[in-house]
Amino acid sequence: MRRNLAARIGIWSAYHRKTAIFGWLLFVVLAAAVGGSAGTVEMTDSENGAGDSARALKILEESDLEGPATELVLVSSGSEGGWKATATQLIRAVEATGETAKTDPPLPSADGKEALIRFEMKGAADEASDRVEPVLKAVRAAAEGREGVEVHQFGEASADKWLNDLLADDFVKAEFTAVPLALGILLVAFGAVVAALLPVALALTACAAAYGLLALASHQLHLFPTTYSVMFLMGLAVGVDYCLFYLRRERDERAAGRDAETALRIAAATSGRAVLVSGITVILAMAGMFLSGLLLFEGFALATIIVVLIAVIGSVTVLPALLSWLGDRVDAGRVPFLRRKAKGTPGGGGFAGSVLRPVLARPGLSAVAGTLLMLALAAPAVGMKTEQLGMEKQFGPDAALTVAYEKITGSFPGGPDPARIVVEADDIDAAPVRKALAAFDQDRVTVHRAKNVAEIEVPLPGDGSDRRSREALTELRERTVPAAFADSGARAYVTGELAESVDFTAKLKDGIVPVFVFITAVTFLVMLLCFRSYVIAVTSVLLNLLSVAAAYGVMVAVFQHGWGASLLGTEAVGAIESWLPLFVLVVLFGLSMDYHVFVVSRIREARDQGADNRAAIAEGIRRTAGAVTGAAVIMVAVFAVFGTLTMQSMKQMGVGLAVAVLLDATVVRMILLPSVMALLGDRNWRTPRLLRRLPDLEHGDPASDPAEPPRRRHATSS
Repeated sequence: MRRNLAARIGIWSAYHRKTAIFGWLLFVVLAAAVGGSAGTVEMTDSENGAGDSARALKILEESDLEGPATELVLVSSGSEGGWKATATQLIRAVEATGETAKTDPPLPSADGKEALIRFEMKGAADEASDRVEPVLKAVRAAAEGREGVEVHQFGEASADKWLNDLLADDFVKAEFTAVPLALGILLVAFGAVVAALLPVALALTACAAAYGLLALASHQLHLFPTTYSVMFLMGLAVGVDYCLFYLRRERDERAAGRDAETALRIAAATSGRAVLVSGITVILAMAGMFLSGLLLFEGFALATIIVVLIAVIGSVTVLPALLSWLGDRVDAGRVPFLRRKAKGTPGGGGFAGSVLRPVLARPGLSAVAGTLLMLALAAPAVGMKTEQLGMEKQFGPDAALTVAYEKITGSFPGGPDPARIVVEADDIDAAPVRKALAAFDQDRVTVHRAKNVAEIEVPLPGDGSDRRSREALTELRERTVPAAFADSGARAYVTGELAESVDFTAKLKDGIVPVFVFITAVTFLVMLLCFRSYVIAVTSVLLNLLSVAAAYGVMVAVFQHGWGASLLGTEAVGAIESWLPLFVLVVLFGLSMDYHVFVVSRIREARDQGADNRAAIAEGIRRTAGAVTGAAVIMVAVFAVFGTLTMQSMKQMGVGLAVAVLLDATVVRMILLPSVMALLGDRNWRTPRLLRRLPDLEHGDPASDPAEPPRRRHATSS
């Protein structure tokens, strides 16, 4: 009897369960311990950027001229000079902390009712957030009890600390919300505590091992702080899903009267194989992010590849070993009122059957209706606007950091983060270079002669991200800087918050095309090799594109236009975070394969056992309905948790992925897939001439119907 790779792995694990179980635990412990001791290396500002702004930051980093972290404190009062006493006390308090290196005298506003205090933190800028707490306390203490005086602080160190604390709190919130949610859904799906705990335990151990391996990898490929959140999101979702598919098939076969060994072998040969194919597809799709040219996406790709690979390995090795060891004890801890499925009634899916009957009765009408619904949801995406969301949009107008930023920029435009021109020359004191530098306000020019580098601060009008600021940046880059340094022999690059955002977005637009081509090609080829059918491969790609387009449309409708935003506890911000469209595209192309491979494999299995096309479709959809529904509910719940976090980018990611998975598991899998396959008929299974010499991969197990003689297979070649 020929067995596929997943079946061989599963059977080996069942017969060597101690080796598989203890080997898995040892691997998880070692990976987590070694990674934890090695620590994580985060990317630098230049590594996270693109274009001229990244080149400017790289010059400063290589010259060790990043400079100290700068903090700004705005002291305002209702009367002219009313801020002076508070400012004097505040400066003394800040200097008394011993954490500041230099404090400038207060800079009064034009009306004399406000003053801006600027000071520098001691030590390296990237470590200042760890030492800024005493300074924050000193500023708060100086402001207490001062009636009619307001104090607002903003700077690199205080902003980094606030953001790091926020991300840590949000990650804990996501972890302690998503895990109980997944466990609760699995309890309902299986009706037993042990069966529900297995997928969650395997997913969490896979995440733990992935954390350790990613920490080690970060010493070569530096990471963005939110990468671990993305990895946890993906690891929990796919880890639970893979185990759910495997466990559900094993339980169905036991319910149909198979003995424990046969049920496990069938689950390994069918769901185990689907997990392998799905995991490979997800990994290859994620690899497409390496073509973006941005280190942020390379980190996302590496994190998701690691956690998906580990989840696949756990699902096809330690899970069958645990099932072999537990036997029927996997149903221990049965939950009252959740009635156990009677033997002889595996799969089923009463609701799925009710939906399928009209879909298969009128497949043309169903296909048109489903397509029109998805296109209607996708329509708002035509006007999608992307940008790196600024402070107010990212955290909301009422956040303390946003309020401070708005107050300071309103009173002193360009203060917190002006544009910066970084000039590099072979000889910074050469006459042509000095002449070029003389064209700028000398109070804002800093020359580092030992490094042959100069920095020029150029305040931008507007709020730092609006039309006025963008026009001023364009003028600076395209006219002012080229004109000043044209014949100087120096190299000048413009950076700053707005410049970095513009460059990053432009790089993303250039990178999305090769990524899109790569993942569509990979999806097509994997499905072609898996099912030996170019029709299945093409429909897979097209259905994925519909899911992605619908997700884009919902994201734009909610977060850009504000349609229904209040129902989700958010608000319109007028744009989508610039990195999200590419990220959502890759993730959805990968994750949709979970359902697609699982469902189509079951349809092909029924087809290979002798069912005609429509009967095979009905059989495959009904038998997989429970597992797909459970997996989709878990994914939607996990992604929705991220939609409740503070950062707007996390909200957009969570809502976009949750909606896409929901549509993919309902409209696509329950309506579009069966209706399209019904319309195509036997053309679904046509094999290209070039693939006819390849082995015909089994989609079932020869022992799946031991009481019945083998039926003649339908021809699968054109």
